[in-house]
Amino acid sequence: MAKAAKAKQVFYSTGRRKTSVARVRLIPGKGEIVINKKPYKDYFGNDTLSITICQPFHETNTLEKYHIFASVKGGGSSGQAGAVRHGISRALVKADEGLKDTLKKVGFLTRDPRKKERKKYGQKGARKQFQFTKR
Repeated sequence: MAKAAKAKQVFYSTGRRKTSVARVRLIPGKGEIVINKKPYKDYFGNDTLSITICQPFHETNTLEKYHIFASVKGGGSSGQAGAVRHGISRALVKADEGLKDTLKKVGFLTRDPRKKERKKYGQKGARKQFQFTKR
């Protein structure tokens, strides 16, 4: 019984952005972030995307309190980084309900609904049209 009470709590959440889906696992620890079995700085070569992932921790001052293990599928690198950020934010709220106001105010708990608009027939793209000729 005592060992079961001392077992580390694990918080699961899902984050989405564009066509990317991130499954995030948050465990109390020293601040290691692993995405698709790679350190996050190796997975996202771009520093901007690495900063995007860490934003929820900087806003809540919890950078070295939790280990993050995430698996991401779909979309491009920017969408994947946004999905991981969304998942981390949701997991932090599950871990500590007091962080909800801070994360909601910054906008990390809101799923970004923007997606690529489909191409329409009779046009070059979603909005661009073929050149109009009068004569």
